[in-house]
Amino acid sequence: MINQTIEPGNTGDILYFMRVLLFIAFLSMGYVLSRPKPDGDKDPALLLPDTANLDLPEQEWKGLPLWQRKASEKAIERYGAAQEKKWQRWNEAMFEAE
Repeated sequence: MINQTIEPGNTGDILYFMRVLLFIAFLSMGYVLSRPKPDGDKDPALLLPDTANLDLPEQEWKGLPLWQRKASEKAIERYGAAQEKKWQRWNEAMFEAE
């Protein structure tokens, strides 16, 4: 038989218990937050305009002059084309061996 004295728990026991409790709390919180919500619970204001089928871009453009609206649309198209070229080059460099 091993000689062990029974004494009140030391602070290490409490800290271990708190760490385990915190780990379980974070684990359960991560599980709850990662679960998908049903479609009926989604607020359309929080969704992207294309997803919510709202006409938000027109509301945002109301205060802009016509020339600025056209320049913005042109800048958006050019940015999209530049990003497409960038990702195409990245894809070629990463996945196509020479």
